[in-house]
Amino acid sequence: MLMRSEPFTEVNRLAQQLFGTAAAGTWSRPTAMPVDSYRNGDEFVLAFDLPGVDADAIDIDVERNVLTVRAERRPIDLGEQATAQVTERPLGVFSRQLFLGDALDADRIDAAYDNGVLVLRIPIAEKAKPRKITVAGRQHTEQKVIAG
Repeated sequence: MLMRSEPFTEVNRLAQQLFGTAAAGTWSRPTAMPVDSYRNGDEFVLAFDLPGVDADAIDIDVERNVLTVRAERRPIDLGEQATAQVTERPLGVFSRQLFLGDALDADRIDAAYDNGVLVLRIPIAEKAKPRKITVAGRQHTEQKVIAG
């Protein structure tokens, strides 16, 4: 139903798991837009973590079964006299692309954003839902011929 389209993100994730926080001599950060996906009855649910992102800074597009989620995390305005001591929170524009299979109805995606979590609900397409098929049988009628 859903296929990843970011091979390098997957490679980075595996390297981070194998080597800890330092991979290939550089310090890696967690993925800026981690996602969980679930099948829940007749819908597919995607949950993206976007803490610190305003709802108006999220853009969702679908083109030819490719779902693109873009979000911008902007710096907090602390005034002119603020001096950064530690800056670990990544800022800027983040995007994630996922291929949606033909079994999903990309025309009816519902999006909700609450407490830093973007939840997309994608209905399973009618053509992909299980259905019962009745079997029609041919009735055999025997005719007996009695010789008399």
